[in-house]
Amino acid sequence: MSEKNPVRFVRETAQEVRMVARGWRWGRRPLVPGSAEPFQPPKQQSVFPTAWARTPTANAVRDAVQRFGLGPLLRSTVTPQAAGLDVLTRVKPPVLFVANHTSHLDTPLILCSLPDEWRRQTAVAAAADYFFDTWWRASGSAMVFNTFPIERRGGTMSTTPGDLLDQGWNVVVFPEGTRSVDGWAGRFRLGASWLAVEHGVPIIPIGIRGSYAAMPRGRGWPRPGRLPVRVRFGEPIWPAEGEAPRTFAPRIQQGVARLLDEDATTWWDAARRAARGETPDPSGPPVASWRRIWAQTAPPEEGQRRGAWK
Repeated sequence: MSEKNPVRFVRETAQEVRMVARGWRWGRRPLVPGSAEPFQPPKQQSVFPTAWARTPTANAVRDAVQRFGLGPLLRSTVTPQAAGLDVLTRVKPPVLFVANHTSHLDTPLILCSLPDEWRRQTAVAAAADYFFDTWWRASGSAMVFNTFPIERRGGTMSTTPGDLLDQGWNVVVFPEGTRSVDGWAGRFRLGASWLAVEHGVPIIPIGIRGSYAAMPRGRGWPRPGRLPVRVRFGEPIWPAEGEAPRTFAPRIQQGVARLLDEDATTWWDAARRAARGETPDPSGPPVASWRRIWAQTAPPEEGQRRGAWK
């Protein structure tokens, strides 16, 4: 009996490992659909504590991890480009950073784009049912990204972001509530606008382009080639006196939409379209889903050639 080809053996072993990894139950999410499970009274959910992640010791450790670990790792897998950071010189913390959300890259991109003094004082709202379903994922995300849990399924807003704003922390919020399935922006929920109105803080809009192309939903690691990803910060948006969150939310989404348009074209063209009320809808064109995904899986420069915003 002849020995196996070593190359073939390695390939078969790697394939088996990938199959096991895909089928392994990494978290506590049920494998049986809810409609097929027997009825059980809802369990009392416990909130994972994250105050420890904002102690001086944890802050010092996180600063070192982000500067010497997360930043170099991010730059080794994608090519980030930040613009508009000068707006931070014209506003004082605390602020709410509000961005479109298409990839797990979005949070490290925002944090690693911020100046050190801003990054050290910034926390990130994260979905409780995804990042805080297991202790190791919750502890890791809280330590590295300074995340805190919010409940997105019930439509309720945690008291934590308001408490952090009152304590002087900046907060990153993704008002869509989840990552985009096709790279285009979804409907902005009212949580960020409610926080800004209730606590009297400005919104700093952020437009992110290219993160879906680099690492779309479903991928566990960025695509090879260090694809370009752009992060653009916009002028602060303040709620008007007496303005309701429901009327303030569209202005926030419009601010993000203008940044995406500006990055895809030029500042002047985007400003002219905004003045005419013709800023492209960030939710994308009403075309077949494959065309929407095809347009967004290209890096920013190639995406412009594909006519993604026409």
